Amino acid sequence: MGVVSRLDAYQRSHRWLGQPLAVVYKFFDDQGPYLAALLAYYGFLSLFPLLLLLVTALSGLLHGDPELQERVLHSALNQFPVIGDQIGRNVHSFHSSGAALAVGVAGSVYGVSGVFQAAQNALNNISAVPRCDRLNPLHSRLLGLGFLIVPLVGLIVTTALSTAASVNVVFGVQIGAELAVALNLAAVVIDALLVIAAYHVLTHRIQPLRELVVGAVGAACVWQGVQLGGAYYVNHVLRGATATYGLFGIVLGLFAWIYLGALVFVLGAEVNSVRAEHLWPRSLMTPFTDRVRLTPGDREAYSRYAVTQRMKGFQDVDVTFDEPPGEIGP
Repeated sequence: MGVVSRLDAYQRSHRWLGQPLAVVYKFFDDQGPYLAALLAYYGFLSLFPLLLLLVTALSGLLHGDPELQERVLHSALNQFPVIGDQIGRNVHSFHSSGAALAVGVAGSVYGVSGVFQAAQNALNNISAVPRCDRLNPLHSRLLGLGFLIVPLVGLIVTTALSTAASVNVVFGVQIGAELAVALNLAAVVIDALLVIAAYHVLTHRIQPLRELVVGAVGAACVWQGVQLGGAYYVNHVLRGATATYGLFGIVLGLFAWIYLGALVFVLGAEVNSVRAEHLWPRSLMTPFTDRVRLTPGDREAYSRYAVTQRMKGFQDVDVTFDEPPGEIGP
């Protein structure tokens, strides 16, 4: 029995290793990096208009308290620890008529709806929802616009919690270290709830909420870790230096940061799919050769990929597997 065969047998019999391996295989089978790139593209296009509107709204609502205005904006930009300070220096409020502001808001909302369409496409592919069972483009965009209120409310709440955790006194209440930690944990919980809501609403199939918890909580925790890592990098590695140079550097840094968030979102959905559909264990050599004996997890995964491409409700897709060609690998 060769080394590869022993490793394969070991990962199949140990859930802690076989399940993550199945998530990685499914992530690349689903073209996860490209799904995340599409999310990052639409997220990038919609972010700057939203930041512009945020700064403008803060200038109007908190014009009498510039310090609080700065703290709220800084808290929102903390989501981008490497280049957030540079974004803050380059994004300023604008003053225009109500009609122009309304047009700007409408354009931003339309752009954000593209993010939710990309999210629906990614989640439907991951969950193997047949194309004929998905919403048509109009209904899909309307669903995205309707769901927009959920992340907006979540962003407001998490920004408020982060702002409260960064000051000493809020409404006469002293913010100590313990309360600051509790506020940050509450922000993580809210992030997890937002991801659960996105997985549940934007996937065009019924999914029990219990099947979404593990991936959503994992995504929220990983994202929090990424943010802490980014903050540590800024404070210890980039201290006294400029992280990026000029507008071009800001664009690259922002796009990379959004792409990281999209990867975390997609990977969380992959974890849920592998767990819910029992798409493990996978054969260790499956991605690399045809000369391999498929596991039940392999067969189920490959069958789902074919069913996902069913275009019409009256179209039947039947998947069969022949014996692998030639000699089975080690």
